[in-house]
Amino acid sequence: MTHEEGDRVPDDPQYDDISVDGSVPDPAAGSAFRAARDFLLDHRDDYEMAYRDFRWPKLDTFNWAVDWFDGVLATERPDQTALWVVEEDGSEARRTFAEMSATARQIAAWLRSVGVRRYDRILLMLGNQVELWEVMLAAIRIGAVVIPASTLLGPDDLADRIERGNVDHVVARSVDAAKFADIGGAWTRVAVGAPVAGWLRYDQAYDFLGDEAIEGRSRADDPMLLYFTSGTTAQPKLVAHTHTSYPVGHLSTMYWQGLRPGDVHLNISSPGWAKHAWSNLFAPWNAGATVLVVNQARFNAPALLDAIVRCGATTFCAPPTVWRMLIQADLGAWTVPLRECVAAGEPLNPEVIEQVRAAWGVTVRDGYGQTETTAQIGNPPGQPLKPGSMGRPLPGYRIVLADVLTGERVPDGVEGEICLDLDERPVSLMKGYLDDEHTAHVMRDGLYHTGDVAVREADGYITYVGRTDDVFKASDYRISPFEVESALIEHEAVVEAAVVPSPDPLRLAVVKAYVMLADGYEPGPEMAREILRFARGRLAPYQRVRRIEFAELPKTISGKIRRVELRGAENSRTRRAEHEYWEDDFPELRNM
Repeated sequence: MTHEEGDRVPDDPQYDDISVDGSVPDPAAGSAFRAARDFLLDHRDDYEMAYRDFRWPKLDTFNWAVDWFDGVLATERPDQTALWVVEEDGSEARRTFAEMSATARQIAAWLRSVGVRRYDRILLMLGNQVELWEVMLAAIRIGAVVIPASTLLGPDDLADRIERGNVDHVVARSVDAAKFADIGGAWTRVAVGAPVAGWLRYDQAYDFLGDEAIEGRSRADDPMLLYFTSGTTAQPKLVAHTHTSYPVGHLSTMYWQGLRPGDVHLNISSPGWAKHAWSNLFAPWNAGATVLVVNQARFNAPALLDAIVRCGATTFCAPPTVWRMLIQADLGAWTVPLRECVAAGEPLNPEVIEQVRAAWGVTVRDGYGQTETTAQIGNPPGQPLKPGSMGRPLPGYRIVLADVLTGERVPDGVEGEICLDLDERPVSLMKGYLDDEHTAHVMRDGLYHTGDVAVREADGYITYVGRTDDVFKASDYRISPFEVESALIEHEAVVEAAVVPSPDPLRLAVVKAYVMLADGYEPGPEMAREILRFARGRLAPYQRVRRIEFAELPKTISGKIRRVELRGAENSRTRRAEHEYWEDDFPELRNM
């Protein structure tokens, strides 16, 4: 596939001067990165100093795979396990830093032999398998741009990504090759697994003996990753990250997670989404930790906990959905070696944190970030936690809360949109969307607008309220879905809940909860009455849940609840659903 020159090559005449061999580490770049990383490791228990004195490294050129992975990790930790993939059948694959480095160089050489060049775009659609990390490291080395894609995507989604992403090459599992059969284009096809007619065999790379011959070095602001957002409220946008915004930017994520050299870090995340790069690539390898992956076709809490114990996992990151399913098990039956536990993706409910602490003596620390950034806000190790708060700004981030309508900064105690001050733009902020209109919208008024609403207290702690699209009014009161949902899941029968406005002729809108029940509980009027009564005792009167429906919650394929879909269902509904109950059905609740 061919492109206009300006479509992929940044316009900078100085680039011509960067002509050294791109496959050779630059000690100066690696040293600058290391100094920033070591500062955070040295001050992991001193938040005030880390936040006050941390500075992003200033880099003109940087290639994380060459300057850091090869130049430091593979050199200083050659025999440490870099990647450990555990399968359900008990089989596993382990690779050291030295082995990963050598293989990545070989894969890079082979990819170049089949036409991959700097700035080319590679759609990468693999599961949690060793080849995924090999291709990521190889593509970064070359300077190619990776577009991660979930294996759950169907032909229509893939056609959209190939067209809008201007894809030059596809690397995918053989079992998924048929999804691409009707997608036209002159892009290179590489199959990982069994041979596929018309596709190159990835296995051939292991026998390739050619030279990488990478021309020049990667500039710090060269494109490296293109992520399609998960699309909870609209069509996915393409988020562009550079050779510094994610590799260097995830120093904040490493700090929040409390990672140390030599740790064994387990993260529950599917390839194709930014959180996978957060915790299965950059943050742990920035620290010099082992990436541990436990593959499960269907979530199995006992098997996962067995693996944590057997593999000696010291740090663990999982989305709230996983934590909510984990606490359904008897956590105290496992003596886990975990030192740090964190949650990200959506806010974690306080009840879950308390149950884990009671069972393991470890506090699950919340954190906040986006595909467009790295970890912005969080509770670092050793810092006091405030119930319901997601923590304080992380090193390298200057958080501003701004009025959603005017963009004016709001004082402590007042709800505002979480924003980043562009006068102190963090390295970790995306380069932009591949859409000038969307980029201009979120970068307006000298701020980067996240679309999330929060409140900051005088001590700097920030409490999440909700997406600007999710917060709504009922009887003229502002309702934060997260607060109501947190109260609901404290009930033992509730695994997950999603709160949306439901049209009402008197109040215009009332609070409705969609509830997914735990195993062993059945939907019905008695269960509805019990949950409504339970919620009344934990919520303010204006937050009162007046309608409840038992149902599966719609989610993006990255696992986030699509409240926009539930709101749409409410607005178009003409009659009650089968398992829907209103407070009016229970006269005894009216006077509570």
